[in-house]
Amino acid sequence: MRPVRRDHSLADARRFAALSRAVTIAGGLALGLACSHPCLAQTEPEPSLNDYLPPSEPELTRDEWRQRIEDARRRGKEVARERREHPELYVPVPEDPEIVATERVLNDESLQRGDIISTKKGMFIYQGRSDQPRREQDFVPIAPKSAR
Repeated sequence: MRPVRRDHSLADARRFAALSRAVTIAGGLALGLACSHPCLAQTEPEPSLNDYLPPSEPELTRDEWRQRIEDARRRGKEVARERREHPELYVPVPEDPEIVATERVLNDESLQRGDIISTKKGMFIYQGRSDQPRREQDFVPIAPKSAR
């Protein structure tokens, strides 16, 4: 009688276990597909992303695309030329610093009732409330002392 080699029996058992798991999974999938409930036919196809997007232009040909690029370059060159020829049209308008400072003070969120502010139009005391929107009546002018 031949002796049984036990060193291969553990490896064979592992292979058999893996094979039986694969057969079980395949059988479960086949059974699931065979017994699935029939789908009812849909009257309309499911909406796609394109159904929600605005209608697009037809695709451009390569020549049309190149023409658009050339037109954009031409317009850019025209604008650059105009800016060089008439720079006075593109000089930023300087803002009056007094007007900027007045606007900044009048829109200051940290103002509290009783604060005194100085503007281009004179001195004012803030009588408004922080929980309400600002109104012109919230700023009461302070009458200057009469010169003696």
